[in-house]
Amino acid sequence: MDRASLAMDRATGRARGFGFVEMPNDAEARAAMAALNEMESQGRRMMVNEAKPKADRSASRDRY
Repeated sequence: MDRASLAMDRATGRARGFGFVEMPNDAEARAAMAALNEMESQGRRMMVNEAKPKADRSASRDRY
């Protein structure tokens, strides 16, 4: 693992329930996703998948 970050709510300072992990290469990332997906942690089932880029929100603002 190269880096990990937990998404936090700006208003409350509490965790939002998801985070991001950067892996050194695709093979290690895929192995980690396969091993951890659907695993239970602290009574909750984890969903592990590859992050997608954020959609460009400026296009939706320009319509009005």
